[in-house]
Amino acid sequence: MKEFLKQDFLLENETAIHLYESYAASMPIIDYHCHLDPKEIYEDKRFENITQLWLGSDHYKWRFMRACGIDEKYITGDGGDKEKFFAYAGCLYKGIGNPLYHWSHMELKTYFGYDGTLNKDTAEDVWELCNKRLKEPDMSARSLIERSGVELLCTTDDPLDSLEWHEKLAKSDFKVKVLPAFRPDSIFSKDEKARKEYLSRLSELTGIDAFLADGAKRALKMRLDYFEAHGCKVADHGMESIPKEDEILEFLAEEYAKRGWVMQLHYGVIRNLNSKMYGRVGKDTGFDAMTNVSSAKDLAGFLDRVESAGSLPKTVIYSLNPEDNAYIDAIAGSFQEGPAPGKIQHGAAWWLNDHKKGIEDHLKTYAAEGVLGNFIGMLTDSRSFISYPRHDYFRRILCNLIGTWVEAGVYPNDEKALAELIRGICYENVKKYLEV
Repeated sequence: MKEFLKQDFLLENETAIHLYESYAASMPIIDYHCHLDPKEIYEDKRFENITQLWLGSDHYKWRFMRACGIDEKYITGDGGDKEKFFAYAGCLYKGIGNPLYHWSHMELKTYFGYDGTLNKDTAEDVWELCNKRLKEPDMSARSLIERSGVELLCTTDDPLDSLEWHEKLAKSDFKVKVLPAFRPDSIFSKDEKARKEYLSRLSELTGIDAFLADGAKRALKMRLDYFEAHGCKVADHGMESIPKEDEILEFLAEEYAKRGWVMQLHYGVIRNLNSKMYGRVGKDTGFDAMTNVSSAKDLAGFLDRVESAGSLPKTVIYSLNPEDNAYIDAIAGSFQEGPAPGKIQHGAAWWLNDHKKGIEDHLKTYAAEGVLGNFIGMLTDSRSFISYPRHDYFRRILCNLIGTWVEAGVYPNDEKALAELIRGICYENVKKYLEV
């Protein structure tokens, strides 16, 4: 019987262990999509206790706690920080098979040196250990990022953002490069009142009437120029489904291509579906789900229209519904023209899929329908400064899958080729893809 969370965690054979230890484990991290706050990074935020760092903005954990019957007071409410931590610790044992169980213990081990298991009996000791550790100099926001091996990260920023914290970071002595990412979701809001308010703010900021026929495009172009001047290389769109036709989205895709940016499309999600709780605690609090409304024809049609205009940028496609894996890989294969290997990417297993089975299913379909060796790898998509063990989690699963194929004789034990594959998927491919 293997012990829990030891060096061979998730590695089921000797080849997998070798690939992980020799090539994957030491690779730097390029986190090309996350939700960290650049202000908190610049100010090198410190945390008074483990709850503030660990539970303060993690809707994965909030969702889990609700499913365990924890009162909202101890999730997003006014319960004390210690009570919130004890509530999570007390129900975590129920999370067998849930990646949260693994991530939580990997985070405790990586950043706090805790090698046991968290439960109601150990909660007091872990609380004291973590809070004592948080007082040490290397536990600030910047130090946590640097200690995680991060080389570059891209935040998620509204087009109206001043980017002042990015400006300050660029002039600071912080060794990690922090770039903005252009996220224009509000311009596509289905809430007409909210959309009009946003267009008014866009008009005020740019001095261009965004309500005119081409006004929104000209105003957005001005903001794109502004983001480009601040080093932006990535745009991101979150949507329920790919629209059958959208002039603004196609215009933005053309602009991304001109700038050499990467366009990300996150879809297949229905957000804030519990209206009562949305009214009570707001968005991004754990009340979202996958949907099956996405259409292969809509995705193919969008890519074709942009490509026909001669302007398809490098594009990363994510659907929250794993049933979409095969069609994404098949469609991507029809639009790979260009000098960049893997120009159209099937983005990493996302949100409700970033568990062992979801990651394996994504990698297997990518390999079967596309070119796995071109894959740009994992991202955190997180608001937490200690979520980087998710990259290690992914790398272990990747090495185990490839190691298993080698030991089964379905891929040769070619050291040079295997080293190039692992290093590429973990780090080198995304570095070339983003041109950083």
